Amino acid sequence: MNTIEIEDSLALSVCMKQPVAFERGLGARVWDEQGRAFLDFTAGWGVTSLGHSHPVLVAAIAEQAGKLMQNPNSGFTYSPVRAKLLQQLQQVLPAGLVRVFFANSGAEANDAAVKLARKVTGRSKLLVASNSFHGRTLATLSLSGGPENGARFSPQVPGHQFLPFGDADALCAAMDEQVAAVLLEPVQGEGGVRVPAPDYLPTVAALCREHGALLIADEVQTGFCRTGSFFAVDAAGVQPDILTMGKGIAGGFPLAAFAVTARVAAGVAKGDHGGTYCGNPLACAAASAVVDYLVSHDVAGRVARLGLRALQDLQQLADKYPQLLREVRGKGLLLGLQLHSDAQVSALTEAALARGLLVTPTRNAVLRLIPSLLLEPAEWEEGLGILRSACGDVLARPGTAVRAA
Repeated sequence: MNTIEIEDSLALSVCMKQPVAFERGLGARVWDEQGRAFLDFTAGWGVTSLGHSHPVLVAAIAEQAGKLMQNPNSGFTYSPVRAKLLQQLQQVLPAGLVRVFFANSGAEANDAAVKLARKVTGRSKLLVASNSFHGRTLATLSLSGGPENGARFSPQVPGHQFLPFGDADALCAAMDEQVAAVLLEPVQGEGGVRVPAPDYLPTVAALCREHGALLIADEVQTGFCRTGSFFAVDAAGVQPDILTMGKGIAGGFPLAAFAVTARVAAGVAKGDHGGTYCGNPLACAAASAVVDYLVSHDVAGRVARLGLRALQDLQQLADKYPQLLREVRGKGLLLGLQLHSDAQVSALTEAALARGLLVTPTRNAVLRLIPSLLLEPAEWEEGLGILRSACGDVLARPGTAVRAA
């Protein structure tokens, strides 16, 4: 074994939190190297929106790979598939967002949105939410409100203020003419699947308009039908100045984007944003296939229906196991179970894995369920049954239950 292989093995042993290596997937299922099947309620952190290896997506990637994967002088030259995707996005984006820029990751899209907001407004201050998560670049970590995010990488990028998520009064008190933008997730993901009151986002938008600040909606996790509407701001009746996108946009292929209003676009000059791989033909072909499928099959509608059923089922689970589950939250197929401790989350994740179900452990003692948007009702029932059994397994262990209030 050479030095590279040794270092790789050491890194794997340190970083791998679940002792399983997956070889293939199809729909809502994946198989490990030994051929064991697992039901996937993680969708690769919400990325595989159409499930694993969907035929439409596989065909689109294969066809484009046989034509052109990267444009010569990318960004300076024309790409038909990129133009097609831009037209498709204009049909689904909230009203008022007239120009789209591509990026490689959600963090990069958020980073660029903040950069351009400061340039366009001539202001520097950002208002962001506690327990938020906007990415892992130095700038987006600094703007992410979890205590473990930016604190490890000092000094942080300055110029922001954290406020309680969902607290319109706190936002009103902090808003002034120095604020360039308010950056928010319509539903917090890493923060614990926290859904604000219906009037929160409209109030934020009104405050931004009143003070000349921009509203940046981070829809990296909530976009592309994840919450039961194409974008979460659609259901809230809010028109942001900048909307960032990622994860489900290309069904598993790395791609992100952000869309801006005419006011913001007017302040963007040549060279303000770009990147070698931004909007490359292969990624655009994947995203084009995903967007077409989401629209033509009314995936938002099916997600909304299954999401309501899932919330009801999970509430019944919480009622049965109050020693383990404190609260159920979510919208569409972005679902969270609030447990009593991180130790319980770890135990439940392990028990679910042992029974063939993959779930996403999250900080703040939350376990997330983020399955494929094409999850079948029967697959939901199967996963729910496994989760129910896993709850029983955890409570049978000494010291894992707490006394219910």
